[in-house]
Amino acid sequence: MKNQWMNFFTGSVKIILHGKGIERFFNDCLRNGIQIWNVKKLGQEAYTCHVNLRDVKKLRTLIKRQDCTFRFLTRKGLPFLTQYSLKNSGLIIGVIVCFLTVFLLSNMVWSIEIKGAEPATEHKIMQELDKLGVKKGKFQFFLHDVESIQRYLTDTISEITWIGVVLNGTSYHFEVVEKNEPKKIETLSPRSLVAKKKAMIAKIYVEKGQPLVQVNDYVDKGQVLVSGFIGKENNKKSIAAVGEVYGETWYLTQVDIPIKTTIPVLTGEAYNRHYLKVGSLNIPVWGFFPPEFDRQEEYTAERPFYFWKWKLPFSYVGKTLHEQEIVERIYDDEEAIEQAIEMGRDQVLSNLDRDAQIKGEKVLRTQKENGKVRVDIHYQVIENIVKIEPIIQGD
Repeated sequence: MKNQWMNFFTGSVKIILHGKGIERFFNDCLRNGIQIWNVKKLGQEAYTCHVNLRDVKKLRTLIKRQDCTFRFLTRKGLPFLTQYSLKNSGLIIGVIVCFLTVFLLSNMVWSIEIKGAEPATEHKIMQELDKLGVKKGKFQFFLHDVESIQRYLTDTISEITWIGVVLNGTSYHFEVVEKNEPKKIETLSPRSLVAKKKAMIAKIYVEKGQPLVQVNDYVDKGQVLVSGFIGKENNKKSIAAVGEVYGETWYLTQVDIPIKTTIPVLTGEAYNRHYLKVGSLNIPVWGFFPPEFDRQEEYTAERPFYFWKWKLPFSYVGKTLHEQEIVERIYDDEEAIEQAIEMGRDQVLSNLDRDAQIKGEKVLRTQKENGKVRVDIHYQVIENIVKIEPIIQGD
């Protein structure tokens, strides 16, 4: 018989027939469209067979016309399984509730461990985690992924150099490297401090050595600022000069700013899609009809599921579609100059040490050509102008 696998959903029964009119009964069943299969003869007047559950009523009507009887042996299929489940609903509900409880508890945050941080730094980390919602009792589905948490803490807390974040089951583990590491004691060779570029001395601090310049002095590149020779003329000795010398330096930059620029911006419209990921297959759960944005930006977050301490082979994937639009911005002269000064400032500082500061800036010339504003800017910068020059024995 074809498509017997469908019998599981409709249900089937196995019956045993006794009597003298069994053959005539089978013929009546065929004429009335009653499907019978797996017919087996057990004796002279006994047969077993299978019948669809929906045909049992017809079967009772037809068998009254024949000199035979039947009784049920086995029952199979979804209707009987459902009936059995309803009779034992308490046990089944208890198993389902137990499974769901363990599943939910396995996907909550139960502990947060921080290593390598001082108490004050650890307190700050816990405060920032609390802002992110990372705390005991929270479901992991609604938290940021590990990479986002790591990036946020690194950018927010200035006391740390690096932080590692690991999610192990229901526990978050944080490994912290703080900035206040003890400095290594270095053995310095005799040396002098010289100017690495032309400047005007703005600030000078000498720990060791003989200063040869003062504040507001102009110095040229290569000029000695702090000498490594100390003592009188007849009794000089060389040491490692140590100090800081900051000078005012000058830079001229040229920046071109387009008068018209187009930039993508988010409109605020967003659409969320939810998937159940099994292996490499994403099965849609919600969000089947996303809007058709002309331009969009997609953000994807994946959360693994756990049962107790074991990671399950499926996970939750959430995708957020943000609508974008292209906006044309037209600068007037004042805005173009402000933008040029900001860009020029970034260009200057990108080539200097981190402690360099811009003291002043002055626009020397502006010129419009080919849809652009060309701006020449003069910057006054305070920076460390020290360059180390070793003292060779015999100098």
